[in-house]
Order: sequence, then C-alpha cells, then structure tokens
Amino acid sequence: MNTFKLHYGISEIDVLQWEKLLEDSSVASFFQAPSCYRFYDSLSFLKPFVFGVSEDGSLKGIMCGYIIADGGRLKRFFSRRAIIPGGALLADNISNEALFLLLKQTKTYLEGKAIYIELRNYNNYISYRECFEKVGFSYQAHLNFHVETLDAESALKQLSSTKRRDIKLSKKEGAEIIEIKEEKDLKEYYDILKDLYETKIKTSLFPYEFFEKLGKLPEGKIFGIKYQENIIGGSVCVLLKNKTVYEWFVCGLDGKFKNIYPSTLATWADIEYAAENNFKYFDMMGAGKPDEGYGVREFKAKFGGELVEHGRFLYITKPFMYKIGKKAIMLIKRN
Repeated sequence: MNTFKLHYGISEIDVLQWEKLLEDSSVASFFQAPSCYRFYDSLSFLKPFVFGVSEDGSLKGIMCGYIIADGGRLKRFFSRRAIIPGGALLADNISNEALFLLLKQTKTYLEGKAIYIELRNYNNYISYRECFEKVGFSYQAHLNFHVETLDAESALKQLSSTKRRDIKLSKKEGAEIIEIKEEKDLKEYYDILKDLYETKIKTSLFPYEFFEKLGKLPEGKIFGIKYQENIIGGSVCVLLKNKTVYEWFVCGLDGKFKNIYPSTLATWADIEYAAENNFKYFDMMGAGKPDEGYGVREFKAKFGGELVEHGRFLYITKPFMYKIGKKAIMLIKRN
C-alpha cells in the first residue's frame, strides 16, 4: 500500500528532490522552481506559498504561487487572488491519489485567503484535467504561442516577412538591443511599461521592486531597446535551463520613431537569446481566450510560433465577490 505525505512550506520540502522533479517533469516551468519561490519570497507586495506531495518517500508534485491584491483597502479586499503561474509541477508518473491530495491542500489553505485560485498552464495538462475537475477546478480555454529556437537563423526564418523587415529597419536606423543593467535604463523601461498598463491594458502592474530584483536573478533577463541614448522599449524574461525562455513583459514606443519598431525588436531579442543559448523554445506566456478578439495575439502570431491551447484551471472560493470584482474590472477597461 502506497504512503503519501503532504509538505507544508519550503522548509518541509527536500530541495534536491525538488530540483530533480523540475529536471524530469514534462510539465516543468521556471515558475515552479525553488529559485522562483525564493524570488517571490523576496518581494514585499505579495505572499508566496508552496506545497508538495510525496509518494513512498519520493516527491511527486509541487504547487508554487502567490497571493496578491491591488489598490487601497476596499479594492484590496475585492481583488485578493491566488495565482499559480506555469501550473503545477508534477511527476509524469504521479498517481491520482497524490495529485488529489495536493489539490485539496491547495484549496484548503487558500479558500480563506483569496477570492479565486488560478493556475496558468504553460504546458499540456490534458491527462490531469479529470482529477482537477473532481476537486472543483474548472477548465478555462486559453491560448499561447511556443516558438521553436533550434538556432538563430531558423528562428529568424520563422518570422513573417514584415517582422524580419521591421527588425532590419530598426537596426539600420540605429536601434540596438542591450541587456539592461543600469538603474537609469531600467527606470526608463519601467515608465514605458507602466504607461502601457495604465492607458491601454488597464490592469495593475507589479511595482518597480519586482523588476529591480528580477534583473539580478541568474534566471532573469531584461532586454532594452536603445535609441539615441534612451530606452524606447524592452522585454522581461525568465529562464528554465536548457528548455524554455519565458517572455513575462514586453513593450515599446511603437509609432514614435520612423522605421523603428521597439516591441518587435524586444521580442526578437528574447527569441535570439533562446536560440543562441541552447533553449528548446520561447514561450510567449499567453495569447488570450480563443472566443475573444485579441490584438496582441495578432502581433505574437507573426513570430512563427505554434498556437497551443493549454488553458487555465480556476477555482472560485467566493462566487459573489468574484462576480463583483469581474464587473469592476470590465468597467475600468471600458473607461
């Protein structure tokens, strides 16, 4: 008879087993790595959590994420949410019993702390879907693009002719790709990104602290597009060694300078880095819901990636408050 054990918090998890699980799992992502948990734990504006489950002494599953809320006291009360980027880290041979225990523990811990729990999958969880749904998680369709990055030449050929032209023109006009290391450059990038979120995306952006600390991680990369000594765009990536580069944020002052396309050049910087450093593919971290129009999807589609639908798992702990919060977000985005 198999024996199961739940692990509550990082102090109860064997980090060597965790790293091995990350290396072997077919649904591994940076967001379930010990280093990602430690990064979350260094941030002042969110509360991280991590749970594990072992079967017969072997670690089979990890659930790593954070609780976050926005704004003043009232808004924070209605925006409390638990986000699990990348989905769960699971052994390919995890039993239904072990997965069930991990999911139940996640629900039990978070029910009183968040209005909803959302797992944002960046891999294929189809074989685990039934177990998630039995525990009460609903599947939400969500698209993404994965770009194969065998080498820089083939990656460039995958781009649309328009994107290849835009990259060539941007460089010809004097725009260059740099890795942001200086505080001045990072602040310029953050200001562009913040303006994008406030005026167009209309959702909350992580504070500057997030970007400042991420840029210092061995697994963190922040690329800037520099023109006439100023940053005019850039991208923020995290890395899963030998596997994936994830583009967490990208922005640019598109349309401001003739023949310069900073957002395109910033995304190409990520793809080129992945191709030149032996990563298997580049993950664009989302392309919207399949039944909704999404302009960003059109932009991302031109980089030659494969359109995948790995979806999300959602568990609503407080349905009434969830409805209020959803309506409030819709009103904000309309104005």
